[in-house]
Amino acid sequence: MKKTVVVFSGGQDSTTCLVKALKEYDEVHAITFDYGQRHKLEVEIAQQLAKELGVTAHKVMDVSLLNELAISSLTRDNIAVSHELQDNGLPNSFVPGRNILFLTLAGIYAYQIGAESIITGVCETDFSGYPDCRDDFIKSLNQSLVLGMDRKVEILTPLMWLSKAETWAMADHFGALELIRERTLTCYNGIPGDGCGDCPSCDLRRAGLEHYLSDKEQYMNSFLSKQR
Repeated sequence: MKKTVVVFSGGQDSTTCLVKALKEYDEVHAITFDYGQRHKLEVEIAQQLAKELGVTAHKVMDVSLLNELAISSLTRDNIAVSHELQDNGLPNSFVPGRNILFLTLAGIYAYQIGAESIITGVCETDFSGYPDCRDDFIKSLNQSLVLGMDRKVEILTPLMWLSKAETWAMADHFGALELIRERTLTCYNGIPGDGCGDCPSCDLRRAGLEHYLSDKEQYMNSFLSKQR
């Protein structure tokens, strides 16, 4: 029995990863984190999609302590999401420690259920500049999890080297383009589907979709070539 744990937010990237995992694993466990995020609706959407897609189990974990510690436009309603970088060179939507916490907890869950891998939708090729989405961070944390739990588990990042257009191609390849386009929540302001159309996340999502739809064959071939 091949088992995996998908870190699942109900957004474009994690839903694309979930759809892919459901084709490749015997058991797919989804784990969603409620950290008091600005776009709280994502937890409800994750629950709806997990049920609809037929995951083996879906766990929603309360990690509101992160909200207390990490000050960000995604954890504070009084901080507007900005397109400008802060003095430290990072967007104000960066939640410090988020992926460290999420992947560590997902690793503990994987340990308990005997899953061989953890799947996350982080991406370094076409991303928002978050340091905890980089490949070197993932590899480092993966090594720490293996050492700390004395159990082999692999963090898989199917989107790491894909552009956003290629991510849309992956969704289309697995027959989920319209589902992801219409039902997922990627918008930092908490609006499903096409979102608010203004925040950085919406800009990235929209541009990727426009590029993919403008030349499906090119981006599909590009996506498939990276799967070999």
